[in-house]
Amino acid sequence: GDFKLTTPMVLGHEASGVVVAVGSSVTHLVVGDRVAVEPGLPCMSCEFCRGGRYNLCVDMKFCATPPIHGSLAHRYNHRASFCYKLPENVSFDEAALLEPLSVAVHACRRGGVGLGSSVLICGAGPVGLLNMLVAKACGAAQVAISDISSSRLQKAKALGASHTINALEVGTEQEFVTQVETLMSSRPNTVLECSGADQSVRRSWLHSGRIRLA
Repeated sequence: GDFKLTTPMVLGHEASGVVVAVGSSVTHLVVGDRVAVEPGLPCMSCEFCRGGRYNLCVDMKFCATPPIHGSLAHRYNHRASFCYKLPENVSFDEAALLEPLSVAVHACRRGGVGLGSSVLICGAGPVGLLNMLVAKACGAAQVAISDISSSRLQKAKALGASHTINALEVGTEQEFVTQVETLMSSRPNTVLECSGADQSVRRSWLHSGRIRLA
């Protein structure tokens, strides 16, 4: 890829913390505030940034993306406008999950998930589970989820998955499609690919409807 790790670096991009110092121009935060951190810092001057789509900034500086250090540290200096004050009822752990939660919200919006939707999610890791929960919150009638880990699938079922599919127990890619359609009684309206595995991505494209890589 474009990013080459040539020296040791600090990891971490899902973060929350307490403000210990602010610059002279910062007015919305004070020392002691609890905040969630948005890890990507766009240039705010390119066409995408000016158009409000700063997530597409070609000059994005993102935590733990070489050569930018991550936020897994006792102290971390970050642009104040990308730090968000937390209400008292949100814990630090919950705040750290806001970044992957935003990924799930964006994927479901882009995938058109809504009332009555049938959704297939490929990958039952943290991002896959968050996509499942967001899809259900958006009103999806059925959410099927696949993975190669039985323990992850058990967790997905406990969190409310309508159907679980162990990809290791399915033969060909077409057999996988057939099993999904049998369980859901139709092809899914939306497929959210959350694993990044080559085979899983290929399987995603065999379904009709909307496909989004999360």
